[in-house]
Amino acid sequence: MAALAVALGVGRFAFTPLLPLMLHGGALDLRGGGWLASLNYAGYFAGAVSCVALRLPHGRIVRAGLAATVLLTLAMGLTQQFWLWAAVRFVAGAVSAWTFVFASQWGLRRLAQLGAHEWSGVIYTGPGFGIIATGLWVSAAGGLGARAGWLAFAAVSALLAALVWPAFGDSDASSAPPPRSSSASASASAAKSADAVANAPANRADAFWLVLLYAVPGFGYIITATFLPVIARHALAHGSVWPDLFWPMFGAALIAGALGAARLPLHWDNRFMLAGCYVLQAVGIALGIVWPNAAGFSFGSVLIGLPFTAITLFAMREARVLRGEHAAALMGYATAAYGIGQIAGPLVAAPLAASTGSFSPSLWLAAAALVLGAAGLVWRAARA
Repeated sequence: MAALAVALGVGRFAFTPLLPLMLHGGALDLRGGGWLASLNYAGYFAGAVSCVALRLPHGRIVRAGLAATVLLTLAMGLTQQFWLWAAVRFVAGAVSAWTFVFASQWGLRRLAQLGAHEWSGVIYTGPGFGIIATGLWVSAAGGLGARAGWLAFAAVSALLAALVWPAFGDSDASSAPPPRSSSASASASAAKSADAVANAPANRADAFWLVLLYAVPGFGYIITATFLPVIARHALAHGSVWPDLFWPMFGAALIAGALGAARLPLHWDNRFMLAGCYVLQAVGIALGIVWPNAAGFSFGSVLIGLPFTAITLFAMREARVLRGEHAAALMGYATAAYGIGQIAGPLVAAPLAASTGSFSPSLWLAAAALVLGAAGLVWRAARA
């Protein structure tokens, strides 16, 4: 949890509450902010794809990711050059992906060894705690400027990394034991059966639609997740304290969603649950448009954050339904599609907002995409 709070809560998402301060400082404009966000998501996409090629012990990769996140966060506060910011945000995205993937694998393996599977949801509350902490710091000390924020986040990340550093020392145990020879024939038979199911036309079609429709929430949530404080500052009265609180609300809802989603019945259809999550996020986005006040943004932040982690959980489960123990490749394709959606979001939103003077067209587009994605999931489930 602490590792993910550093790698994602700070390394990936601290940019959101600090973006208004960076814009106010004059070193960055809205288009530049959109480019920095998309470069970070492009780095995350590249890092997620490259995880397949990494063969180092999991604990060692997590340690390297924690150290790199501290240094990259520090670099954001020590420079004002856009091209350096661009490079740092891209690398920070890749590091976030590596740390997320291998800290997850490390943690889930340890919980399996301890027979404590019910604690798996706690791991994924880490990003929420990081989002809450960074958002509240900006609310309390935002007058010090963006540079002070980056330096403070680097210091806190260094402290958290030091506290959990010893836990990742047992890196030799990161590999799962080989299957027992007595089960080799059964494993081969199961593999052939799984391959036959995976190659069935209906299964291939469902896998294709899962990948395609999993890109939708990447595009749908990211516009709000990147520009929420900026949008709220434009909509609310000057000097209001509310804009700094909506991002921590998103983080708190993310924590509740991470814990709650893991307790839903396994026999429920993942596609219907994904569709429900998409609709919740669409409603949350729409609330900020039609009800542009403190209440609308508050409820909207909660509705967008609540299903954030649940979407990933349900998509992973559906991939396992389709491919069983061979689901890793399918989830890799789906994660890549999600990453493409994230990259596209800020690149569409920032120019559109700059040309129209409002984020409303971009937000309506995101909400419409989520509704269409939900309809696509219901359609696939109904056909089944």
